[in-house]
Amino acid sequence: MIKILLVEDNEMNRDMLSRRLKRKGYDVITATDGARGISMAQSDDPALILMDISLPVIDGLQATRQLKAAPETRNIPIIALTAHAMAGDREKCLEAGCNDYATKPVEFPQLLAKIESFLGSSEVE
Repeated sequence: MIKILLVEDNEMNRDMLSRRLKRKGYDVITATDGARGISMAQSDDPALILMDISLPVIDGLQATRQLKAAPETRNIPIIALTAHAMAGDREKCLEAGCNDYATKPVEFPQLLAKIESFLGSSEVE
């Protein structure tokens, strides 16, 4: 089963996204802050990370920079999840090392398409 790490501090968002991804056949692990997200990315070897940008302890941009700087996690695709949709926000996420960007509230079909484009499958077994 393909493992996705969801780093999200909002319980409602975390629960909704993890349930929907599990229904699609993904193994979802969650972290509620950037520091825990970094630790879990290093220890749990996810295939992809969904990274909220506004996180406690270490924000999502800094967590992404740290993950992309480390040899063992630099190749994990990271999709930024953010309520920030102002001009320049997408660029900030990409400059930090995120591979893609999705705004909240999350449009699940579009997010799923982005996930599948990185993981190379539309049907998870």
